[in-house]
Amino acid sequence: MIEIEAVLANLPSNAQKSIVSTIFMPTLFKTLGFNETTIFPNYNTECGYVDFALRPHQDNEIFLQTGTNPSVLVEISGRNINLREGTAQYKTVVSQLKTYLLSPKCKSATWGIITNSCHLQLFRKHGKVIHPATQCLEISNNNINDIVNIIRQKIHSPSTALTVAIYNNKGGVGKTTTTVNLAAVLTAWGKRVLVVDFDPNQKDLTSCLGVSLGQNTFYELLEDKKNLIPLEKVIKPYTIRFKRKKTLTFDVIPCDEKLETQKEHEYLQIFKINRLKQILDKLKPNYDYILIDSPPNWRFFSISATTAADVVLIPTKHNDIFSLKNAANTIKQYIPEVQEFKKDGTPIALPIFWNGEKATAAAKEQARKAIDIIIEQAKKDNPPFDLLPYFYSRYTRDSQNRYIFELPSYANIANATFSQIPAVYRDKIACDYYLALVKEYFLQ
Repeated sequence: MIEIEAVLANLPSNAQKSIVSTIFMPTLFKTLGFNETTIFPNYNTECGYVDFALRPHQDNEIFLQTGTNPSVLVEISGRNINLREGTAQYKTVVSQLKTYLLSPKCKSATWGIITNSCHLQLFRKHGKVIHPATQCLEISNNNINDIVNIIRQKIHSPSTALTVAIYNNKGGVGKTTTTVNLAAVLTAWGKRVLVVDFDPNQKDLTSCLGVSLGQNTFYELLEDKKNLIPLEKVIKPYTIRFKRKKTLTFDVIPCDEKLETQKEHEYLQIFKINRLKQILDKLKPNYDYILIDSPPNWRFFSISATTAADVVLIPTKHNDIFSLKNAANTIKQYIPEVQEFKKDGTPIALPIFWNGEKATAAAKEQARKAIDIIIEQAKKDNPPFDLLPYFYSRYTRDSQNRYIFELPSYANIANATFSQIPAVYRDKIACDYYLALVKEYFLQ
């Protein structure tokens, strides 16, 4: 890859976008494994023109001629644009790239790249979720080869599961119910799903599904540093049979008694924080979604679950100010701690939602006023933190839309735990509710 080093070294320090596009990008694309026929410049996404779309060869079809089913979208800037993570210019470029990736014409796209030849970042799209696949990396002659190697390996690898931690530092917000029914509706939608019960103090997920332990326990798997235990001996299928002989199955890693016997400092001595991530990363190629039911605290199990995750889904209650404040703390404090540890930009927080409480218009407005205060307080933090997109995901300067997704209260959802059958498999209204949740956050 000496060629890309030479091109980077000779690029003017004030190179405009056109110079970056014509001099740096062809060599970068070539190094990433693309040639002239797999690169489509100025690609019309139908939500605007992205600078480049890429797609490896498929059969005898030439992407430059057809322009169909792009795999990678690339948005570039001149060197005068500051793409250092967190800057206003960075946020603008990332927002634009996400708009392109979510356009109806680009459903096939699974990767996005931003670069100005000084910085480069790779994003992954899984359904509707877009999250960093790398940090925003500063490019130099000393590291360009390593950076390109990492990105090339990622974009040419088979797609793997999106790992989701369902978490709020506040208990009683419906994390387990959300996890179970989310798994059930995704399975009904044809997705391969693994559910992980990582709340040993409660073990509610294991209990509410009536899942027995496998040949080996979850504790034994975590303890197995030599990888002697086959993963399939810990995983148990949950299968529901309907009329007309239809069946649906998702997999479960159940929680066992031994996981709750240790004290916090003992866990930290026995297991590394990234041990769960190591296990689940091996399982990612087998699934579309891995969902982790996490306990309501910021200790070993919740930190491990968040470390294993690509994204964090945060249930809240509109009538519980502590669930809203704890959601804010999770977003501005806990998740950044994990991002700093992982060094890959993940996990990211998905916008909050209100979960399973009856709410009048007046009560919801009162909750929004409380949220407005939380958002304003976060702006005064040192450093300031912008919570707005995590609470009001559709808010813009023009619309000022204070929409928050709401999963309505419904008795049959809670009562389904007694039958050990997810509510979405018993009741059409419950199914519609959770299908709306899935479409809001996950399915494009």
